[in-house]
Amino acid sequence: MTGTPNVSAEAMLDAARDLIRREARALANLADQIDRSTADVVSLILASGGKVITTGTGTSGIMAERLAHLLAVTGTPAFYLPCLDALHGGMGSVTPADLVIALSKGGKSTELTQLVTRLEKRGVQVVAVTERPESEFAAAASHLIAIATDPADADLGGLIATGSTLVAGAWGDALAAVLMQAREYSWEEVVSTHPGGIVGQQSLLPDRPSLAPTTTHTAEEAS
Repeated sequence: MTGTPNVSAEAMLDAARDLIRREARALANLADQIDRSTADVVSLILASGGKVITTGTGTSGIMAERLAHLLAVTGTPAFYLPCLDALHGGMGSVTPADLVIALSKGGKSTELTQLVTRLEKRGVQVVAVTERPESEFAAAASHLIAIATDPADADLGGLIATGSTLVAGAWGDALAAVLMQAREYSWEEVVSTHPGGIVGQQSLLPDRPSLAPTTTHTAEEAS
């Protein structure tokens, strides 16, 4: 395609704003999808003696790499292992003490399903994060996080991963934030392991993040 399309600037801006609004709705709708399965993943990670290893293919792989970095920054040791690298010997770096988080929007990646199946056979627990809980990919994993992109057209044509990457990223953000609070990982530790850039230049830091304790009331106390 050559030349300049005969489209007005206002039409271009309307199209851009429309997509952003659809993506914003998809993010807002994610909050109501967060259920006990996410808390279970947090508990698994906190109980684990190893690292969190993220993996995926295509755009999901990019989001998996982002998640690994974010977890490491917020106090959960993690690294990203590309799916194809894992199938070409990198799987040897994963031990049963580790927890793998595998991302696949559609759950149709045969190589990722193969990787998850082999990891589970080696005694490694895998969390599948997908929009298709009925997929072979999801069935191969020992744990499932099912999150949907709603509205579906937050993805261009329902095919190109635009809004769905934001949804997957936001779920990962929430996971990292809760883990940071549960560990009471301090901002001083963040700056210590992140000396580069503007983060490492901070001197005034927020309070230590912490989850509020849950108070259990007995029937006698409530009466």
